[in-house]
Amino acid sequence: MTFDEYQKQSRVTAHYPNAGANFVYPTLGLVGEAGEVAEKIKKVLRDHDGIMNDIKREEIKKELGDVLWYVSQIATELNFELKAIAAHNLEKLRSRMERGTLGGSGDNR
Repeated sequence: MTFDEYQKQSRVTAHYPNAGANFVYPTLGLVGEAGEVAEKIKKVLRDHDGIMNDIKREEIKKELGDVLWYVSQIATELNFELKAIAAHNLEKLRSRMERGTLGGSGDNR
């Protein structure tokens, strides 16, 4: 599946208030789902001494899918293509790697 296919197919399930003119709702959903990913990983550390098993991996995989869904909806609300976002991100990271600025802080390094 391509990013284009995912973005188009995921949009069919975008049932939230004022979909098509509401970037706030999916942004809040993204934060919630990212928190769920972090929570599940935290519990692996707390309850399983940091050892990942297949059950926990599958639970995290489901939450990462939800993160992807919300990222896709935000992109659509803002008229971005996921493939363009992915390509731009890789270009940025390659540039930082070439300039030795992968580490550090700041958006414009």
